[in-house]
Amino acid sequence: MIITKQIVAVQLLQYLQHKTSLNELITWAEDMLVEGHFQETETEIIRNVLGEIGLANVRNFGLSWEDCVSIMQRLGYTIHIEATLAA
Repeated sequence: MIITKQIVAVQLLQYLQHKTSLNELITWAEDMLVEGHFQETETEIIRNVLGEIGLANVRNFGLSWEDCVSIMQRLGYTIHIEATLAA
């Protein structure tokens, strides 16, 4: 599988939407750094982003909301939040 910026963004969105855990996201990022093949024109940005996500389990790094927004921007996306009242 070729890893693209879009695939990385989808994985991060899955985490932000609570469809996957932080540990699952970190494991995926670490696995992709070792086993993944990257779209040639996007290799540097993808490797940097995956490395940043992979470090999120280290106490001094973590993965804050600001980190997620920054990562999505570097991948070419913006995040918009929508809220509705719970019944």
